[in-house]
Amino acid sequence: MTIYVGNLSYQATEDDLKTVFGDYGTVKRVVMPTDRETGKMRGFAFVEMTESDQEDSAIESLDGAEWMGRRIRVNKARPRENNRNAPRRNSW
Repeated sequence: MTIYVGNLSYQATEDDLKTVFGDYGTVKRVVMPTDRETGKMRGFAFVEMTESDQEDSAIESLDGAEWMGRRIRVNKARPRENNRNAPRRNSW
């Protein structure tokens, strides 16, 4: 399972997230997507932990918590929808 972390401060780093989620278990991976054009963080991240019970505990404890001046959203990540192969609609 992957954890979605939303409404992050733009000053947050991977190490910051590893530290916070490390309180609940072993963090396997942190991904912080950036904007393609500007290279700036997009305000959300994905965290993977080694055990699902650790992930559940982190979600329960951190969802809605205030961190770095923002109330973060923490929940199970939903699978990404792939719309690249969807038929295009005509705009005319």
